Amino acid sequence: MKRVLIITYYWPPNGGAGVQRWLKMSKYLPQFGWQPVVYTPSNPEVITPDAALLAEVPPIVELIKRPIAEPYAWYKRLTGRKADEKVHLGFLNEGRKKSWRDDLAVWVRGNAFVPDARVWWVNPSVRFLERYLREHPVDAIVSTGPPHSMHLIALGLKKRFPALRWIADWRDPWTNIDFYPQLKLTAWADRKHHRLERAVIAAADANVVVGWTMADEIKALGSRNTEVITNGYDPADVPVPPEPVDEEYSLVHVGSMTATRDVPALWQLLADLCASETGFDRRLKLRFIGAVDHAVLASIEAVGLGSKVERIGSVDHAQAMRSMQRARVLLLSINDTANAKGVLTSKLFEYLSVGRPIIAVGPGDGDVGRVLRTPHLLLDRARTDWDAAAVRRMFGVQATASVSQAYTRVALAERMGDVLGGE
Repeated sequence: MKRVLIITYYWPPNGGAGVQRWLKMSKYLPQFGWQPVVYTPSNPEVITPDAALLAEVPPIVELIKRPIAEPYAWYKRLTGRKADEKVHLGFLNEGRKKSWRDDLAVWVRGNAFVPDARVWWVNPSVRFLERYLREHPVDAIVSTGPPHSMHLIALGLKKRFPALRWIADWRDPWTNIDFYPQLKLTAWADRKHHRLERAVIAAADANVVVGWTMADEIKALGSRNTEVITNGYDPADVPVPPEPVDEEYSLVHVGSMTATRDVPALWQLLADLCASETGFDRRLKLRFIGAVDHAVLASIEAVGLGSKVERIGSVDHAQAMRSMQRARVLLLSINDTANAKGVLTSKLFEYLSVGRPIIAVGPGDGDVGRVLRTPHLLLDRARTDWDAAAVRRMFGVQATASVSQAYTRVALAERMGDVLGGE
């Protein structure tokens, strides 16, 4: 069996979307002749703990853990956070407004830690893995980002082992990620981000991306070999027997609801439906599974729907899947940012797998629209003439068609195995 070194920051007991892609790849790659060798920190910042995911790691996976030094203790002191408070990704502020301390911390993060707060792990990891690979050879290397420091580790190894095949896996863009403009970068730091990004893209033997828009962007930055392997779903994660669907009109969002995912026009449309239909008003519930930015809650409150909000908080992956299956309607909100066309999250495929109707809000010509089909509803953020009757009908849809087998984690692992082998 061939061996592949996977360099990833996110690994169980961490949970969340950043873990799922390579946990599932590691679960199914052995079926296609690849033994995963996972290199990950022994002491990462755990944002969404999900120890149950450890049971999905097959015994064949070789796990290598090394300590990482991160500036989060300093960051929490600077911003006035408690030592045990979670640091959310994507500038999500849950239950607090930004202060000058937050702005200062963002400036330091963007300019002193390029490309990210894990950059201190790069050089020690390159030295350690160089010794490891000389004693324990592998047939390919995968680095997955963000954090994009993982790509810099692989770049350092590529310089030492030029014949070793390297696949850079891009779960999100680097300089085109939605929050990049918020980093308060100096001209020097911006140039460094772009220079490192191009160096990674040019040196990798293949750049694997999760969507078609990102593929075009990577090619424009100099990728010689670009492959699209989307996120997906694991049929083994779909609850059996299925959870009963809510009697109430639950509109459910699973995952972080950041300020850039706020949908004021949808809240207003729902408020209008409540005002015109007593039965709808009585049954509507806005349920959030995961962190919610205070700006989103303020937006909902502003149209009079504050009493409809139900906040569950972060849950493990299994409970998240059950919550999806219970939903009357699932909400997928694509960030209202410049890179919105290329956003294609694993959440979409998991939503599809549970057979519930989806209301998606995003660009009409983006990657989500390429996957989503009737009876699901895509509301184009660029338009203001959303059909209230179409939204209302979604709460009466009983079930939806099954999702394509091409998006199963098994099928995606088979494709990744082909890329690892240079096919």
